[in-house]
Amino acid sequence: MARLIRSLRKTLTLTHQFHHQQQQLCISRHLFRRSYISEMRKLAFEGNILRLLRNEIQYELQTSPPNNPVAKFNSFMVDGRPGERWITLKRQYADEDIKLEVTMFDGAVPAPTPTPNGGVTNSDEMQMHITVIVSISKGEDGGVLQIVCSAWPNNVEIKRLFIRADEKIIAEPYTGPEFTDLDDSLQDGLYDFLEVRGINDELAVFLHQYMKHKDKTEVVRWMERVKSFIERK
Repeated sequence: MARLIRSLRKTLTLTHQFHHQQQQLCISRHLFRRSYISEMRKLAFEGNILRLLRNEIQYELQTSPPNNPVAKFNSFMVDGRPGERWITLKRQYADEDIKLEVTMFDGAVPAPTPTPNGGVTNSDEMQMHITVIVSISKGEDGGVLQIVCSAWPNNVEIKRLFIRADEKIIAEPYTGPEFTDLDDSLQDGLYDFLEVRGINDELAVFLHQYMKHKDKTEVVRWMERVKSFIERK
């Protein structure tokens, strides 16, 4: 009788272990299936993003084929600073070191349109804005004259000017009165001051053309970097 009871206990134990193993196997299969489906969805999602990125890159390259960036404009050497939102132009004029730090497009306003009666109205078209910071220095101890300008599609507009003791000093200096509050003759003289140094309407036209190309180039570069990151395993 005892032998029969031990045999039944052993059978029940083996049966329990078998059912437990079957249950664990079902759970493992279920988890594997969920993991597999999740991985497939992830790959499909990423594959769709990659396909869209490739299409966008191809479209941009077809509509605006890349050109070699301009390295010089008139007397200025141009540093396009790939991957950044700024470019730098440098030149010398007499004993002056002149540096221009120029943003990509950083604003837009409605374009003025002449009216038949000689007035001006704002049109539905927008004209893009570029900020230009002009730094002019004369030796190490002469301070730095900084002139902040707006470059519109066909003209340069002075916004303000001030002297820094050193270009690297971060403290904000007193920037003087509003430029438009200055005497008209003084305003004209300051525009002439920039003109003889090559900072003029011709430069504004060049900057807008350059930034249109840079904007396209940076968009493609950005998409290429995103694509490379998603492709990385």
